[in-house]
Amino acid sequence: MDEGDGLEWRERQRRAVRAHAAADERRRAAEQAEAAELVAWFVAEAARRGLPTERLTARGLDGRGSYRTGLRGWYVDRARTRAVDVDGRFHLLTVTGGLRARLFGAEPQPGPPPLVVGAGGRDGESIPLRTLLTRRLDAGDETP
Repeated sequence: MDEGDGLEWRERQRRAVRAHAAADERRRAAEQAEAAELVAWFVAEAARRGLPTERLTARGLDGRGSYRTGLRGWYVDRARTRAVDVDGRFHLLTVTGGLRARLFGAEPQPGPPPLVVGAGGRDGESIPLRTLLTRRLDAGDETP
């Protein structure tokens, strides 16, 4: 193999890696858009059904401690660690915590909702977002 063949091979590899990364990014963006639509549907349906909101609290990453937040919305899981706020943003309600959060409250940041909640987790339990949100709606006034 001469030097030209090696350069061509490396360039083909680079192009293949870039194409794979671009395809992966498009897939992720499409999944995030679909999940965002599900969350928007949930908020509209919860409002239509008159599902009451509540003040959301966050838990420390260590599992101990509960922290006030300025958020109102609906918990969507039994552990009360995932929620949708009234503005249609998805929150994972675990925070670093500490004295400042204890005194002034925590500010969990919204994130893109996953299409499958818990996918890749160590416990092996995962659930499609649509199923999780539907269960929450079906629970009505009862917190899941």
